[in-house]
Amino acid sequence: MRGQGLFAAPVPGTSLVHRTPLWLKLVGVLCVGILPWVTSAGWPLAVVTIALVGVVLVARLPARRLARSMRGLLPVLVVLLAFQWWAHDLAYAVRVVLGIVNAFVAAGILTATTPVSDLLDGVVRAARPLGRVIDPEVVALTLGIVVRSVPWVAGSFASVRESARARGLDRDPRAVVVPSVVHVVSFARATGEALAARGLTDPAGDDEAPGRHTAPTGSP
Repeated sequence: MRGQGLFAAPVPGTSLVHRTPLWLKLVGVLCVGILPWVTSAGWPLAVVTIALVGVVLVARLPARRLARSMRGLLPVLVVLLAFQWWAHDLAYAVRVVLGIVNAFVAAGILTATTPVSDLLDGVVRAARPLGRVIDPEVVALTLGIVVRSVPWVAGSFASVRESARARGLDRDPRAVVVPSVVHVVSFARATGEALAARGLTDPAGDDEAPGRHTAPTGSP
């Protein structure tokens, strides 16, 4: 798939980052996400940014994947920076943007250096204590669908945009939005049909569907 970023397929490797236990990676991502809430200074966030760049280098993740991931986020960051600068001040705006960038890159490193099977196994193990409330296997299945769907949708959007650009319609939102929506809906329907074929839909919901009535016993 063209345009792959950090959240696409994992990058195989034997680096220290790849060999780090999943729980430690999750703790690291959590700490990166919490940091903006516990500090009012910008320098700790800048240090984390530099550290994350070092982790990317240690993991030998392709720079183009990081660049492609950030390219999609860049317009949002620019708008957010301008708004927070206007609403507060430049220092606060920079802290907000750095916090988002750090969390985004940390999550990308996690998915790029961890096989999907390990992620799903970790989710199942974490959900087992809540087995009376939720089904761990359903949680893992949901996460697996999300992990598969996000890069597919992103790749589909990129393909549609390139096709529109080749026809000289890249400035027409309809030429990009409409085909992308059609592709996403088609993908969702195909995924739903695949789940139904494996008996993973709600049988109670099927029995109660409109138009399905069981004749009373002894009725003529």
